[in-house]
Amino acid sequence: MNIRKGHDWGEPADIPANACFVNNDAEANAVISTARRAGRSTPPLCLLGGDLARTVGVHNNAARLRAGEGSHLRIDLGEALLDGRIYYFVAHLVARHSWWRGPLLVAANAAFIGNFNVAPKAHPGDGLLEIIEANPTLSERLKARARLPSGTHLPHPQIKLRRSKATQLELARPTPIRVDGIDVSAATRLSIRVEAAALDIWV
Repeated sequence: MNIRKGHDWGEPADIPANACFVNNDAEANAVISTARRAGRSTPPLCLLGGDLARTVGVHNNAARLRAGEGSHLRIDLGEALLDGRIYYFVAHLVARHSWWRGPLLVAANAAFIGNFNVAPKAHPGDGLLEIIEANPTLSERLKARARLPSGTHLPHPQIKLRRSKATQLELARPTPIRVDGIDVSAATRLSIRVEAAALDIWV
């Protein structure tokens, strides 16, 4: 595990010359996926925005990072095997047909999905993913939506939450999957795991 109770997470450090500046989770995902599939080491990432950046407290840090000043963090990486193909995610995996009906599945490395604090206890350096499964009624979805920005939708009797290093899931029918906001596949079988402290990032 990358974090320890009572200890600061991360430390000031010079930004490496080979660092990639990424504006959002999708850009970070593209850098990581390209490197992994080519069998290369993942370069350091400087986070300028996105759900992962918001989770670690990034706000208006572009000028500081481009001046070479930043804090170094080691973060976890999500990995999903979807019907036989591997995908990666820095922030989250979402499986759903609609937000308003049918089952919902989220594997969260970051707390936020846009303006919604979906997994308020998610920490990208704890070696675990927050696995959220739900199929609430429409009225309960509306109530939960009002509470999502503050993260007070949990706990909820119609939302199942667990923390896991790895899990396998079987969906009732092929379901569209998004990783870091990117549409990647429709799948019925998912094997999801976390690779602890896999990435070097600067914020």
